[in-house]
Amino acid sequence: MKRGFFIIMSAQFFSSLADNALFVAAVQLLRTSHAPEWQQAALVPMFALFYVILAPFVGAFADSLPKGRVMLISNFIKVAGCLLMLFGAHPLMSYAVVGLGAAAYSPAKYGILTELLPASQLVKANGWIEGLTIASIILGVLLGGQLVGPVLSPMLLSFDFPFITTSVDTAPEAAISVLIFVYFLAAWFNTHIPLSDVEMRPMPTRITTLLPDFWTCNARLWRDKLGQISLAATTLIWGVAGNLRFIVLAWAAAALGYSVTQASALQGVVAIGMAAGAVVASVRMRLEDGPRVITLGIGMGLLIILLIFITNVWVAAPFLILLGALGGFLVVPMNALLQHRGHNLMGAGRSIAVQNFNEQACILTLGAAYSLSTGLGLPTFAAITAFGLVIAGFMWLIRRWHARNCLQHPAEVAHLLDIARHDHRHELDIVEVHPHLHLRVADTDPGDKP
Repeated sequence: MKRGFFIIMSAQFFSSLADNALFVAAVQLLRTSHAPEWQQAALVPMFALFYVILAPFVGAFADSLPKGRVMLISNFIKVAGCLLMLFGAHPLMSYAVVGLGAAAYSPAKYGILTELLPASQLVKANGWIEGLTIASIILGVLLGGQLVGPVLSPMLLSFDFPFITTSVDTAPEAAISVLIFVYFLAAWFNTHIPLSDVEMRPMPTRITTLLPDFWTCNARLWRDKLGQISLAATTLIWGVAGNLRFIVLAWAAAALGYSVTQASALQGVVAIGMAAGAVVASVRMRLEDGPRVITLGIGMGLLIILLIFITNVWVAAPFLILLGALGGFLVVPMNALLQHRGHNLMGAGRSIAVQNFNEQACILTLGAAYSLSTGLGLPTFAAITAFGLVIAGFMWLIRRWHARNCLQHPAEVAHLLDIARHDHRHELDIVEVHPHLHLRVADTDPGDKP
């Protein structure tokens, strides 16, 4: 991996660190204001809102500018969301603005991988980037929990800027103030991301023309016999992962009587498992192995149901590690296969935007359903059971879908897998002989185009 890849990872780490710490701070901000529980659960779908609404536009935006600049702009949007929270805007609206920044950030973050790296390194790169992202989740939720906790928050509130009077009077507001500086650190790394040789695609004069283009790209990926399976699986996995952030907090409060600070440590335990699963997958799995791991998704849904029977933290910790490991092992090869198919079908930025649209729509749908169920008075354990059953059921349907594709379209599925396998081996050979040519291999192999 080149130096530029590690700069990308650093930028992603600090931006994701702040995102996850901010979620904990926002939950505590709602709790201290005695907001109903459904509003706390609604933080997850509100964060996903702009991913869905702006999906037709953010991919083209990411392809129209150097992706490091897109990531820089996105971080400043996240800072604006933090400032809205500090100046009294409703946390749900403010957190949606942070989600707007994240929606613009994501196509650039993943799209630049396909611009700088050959397909043979995408699984490894995804393992690194997902592993580091998960590490930022672990540290982020722990940081957020400590910033609003009884040890650090009094220290932060006792600090005064000379000659400046601020309206920061509570622990969550002090935490948000600190996280603004973390976003600025991520922005500094964004300014050092190298330029790629990929030609920029200007935004069209009429923005509305992007809508039919986006839906064409979306339909093209759903029609692809491997793209549809990897897209369905990653959509569901990230739908689970996005909502587990709040589900773990709600479960820890109901089953263990934990505060936000204590429960944030258990969120970190789930992320440790995901990191371990992602690392193992990056070592053991190849690009063409993605469809083989779908069955693990069924097990992940069933494990979520078993969570309601656990009332001891020493049992919960290894259980949550296992739950996270299944998700991490599942998402890396499926994500890499999806990126590979999407890059070849429509370009990096647009394919990531399509992926984000579907994944965040799933997060939004599942989160809204969970928030609605709690708002209507459904007990936490019953809501978690329903959530797990939905996940296991849909993963079973995806597995049947892939099996039907293999039976009804065996030649097409085999051809696409052969292309992935050929790309993997062909690019390794070229990198060994001509190490300075590897950035262009994925773009120049004519056999790689569908």
